[in-house]
Amino acid sequence: MAALPYSLDDGPGIRATLGAVVLKTDETMEGDFRAFLPSDGVALYHSRIPFEPEVTPKTLSRMEVDIRASVDLFPPAANFNVIGYGCTSASAVIGEARIAKQVHKVYPDAAVTNPLSAAKAALSALDAKRISVITPYIAEVSRALRQRLTEAGFETVELASFEQIEDAVVARITPQSVHEAIVNICSRAAVDAVFVSCTSLRTADVISRAEQETGIPIISSNQALAWHMMRLAGLSDAPAALGRLGSV
Repeated sequence: MAALPYSLDDGPGIRATLGAVVLKTDETMEGDFRAFLPSDGVALYHSRIPFEPEVTPKTLSRMEVDIRASVDLFPPAANFNVIGYGCTSASAVIGEARIAKQVHKVYPDAAVTNPLSAAKAALSALDAKRISVITPYIAEVSRALRQRLTEAGFETVELASFEQIEDAVVARITPQSVHEAIVNICSRAAVDAVFVSCTSLRTADVISRAEQETGIPIISSNQALAWHMMRLAGLSDAPAALGRLGSV
C-alpha cells in the first residue's frame, strides 16, 4: 500500500475553538448555538454532564462534582480558547468562580464563562440596569438568580416564571409562549432590557421579533453565552439571531 502525502494545519478551529458543557437533560442549547454562532473557522465541541430531571437548588448544586469529569471528555488535542458551562440556574447556585475553578483544573489556559456571567456581561455591554426577568423555574431557583443579579448591580423590576420543575417540560415550552411572555412583561414596566433565563428555553427564533415588537434589547441564556464565548475568543461576528446584542 502506497503512503499518501499530507500537510497539517491547526485543526477545525482556525479562528476559534470553543467547548460547551451541556446538561444531560438539555434538549435546546445545541440547536440554539447553531443560530447564535458563526460556522466558518469556529470549532464547537459539546460534552454532557449528569443531571437529574428536576431543577431544584439541591440537584443544581450536585453538578459541581461532575464538572471536571465532563470537561475532561473534550478532545485533548484541541486548543480551547473558551469553555462555557451551560446552566444558568446552577451558575447562580454553585457560583461562577467555583465553576471556573473546576474547568481550569483541566484547561487552565482557557477562558471560562457560563450563562449568568454572560448575561451580566451582555447587559452591561448594552448599558442595561433596570431589567425584567423571565424564568421557567420554581420560586426557590428564581430567587437565587434574582439575588445574583442584584449583587451584580442590576435592578430586577419584574420577574415572571413558567414555574416548571422538570427540564423536559421547559424544553417543550413553545417559542411563541416565550415571545408572548416577553411582550407581556414589557407591558408592565419600563425597563432597559429583558433577560430570558434558562438554556432549555428556545429563543433563537424569538429574539429579533420580540425586540422589534417591544423596542428594547432581549437577552437569553443561550444567546448571551454564545455571544460571550465569541467575544472572549476575540471574534466580532454578529449573526442575525443575536439581535441587538450582536452590535456590541
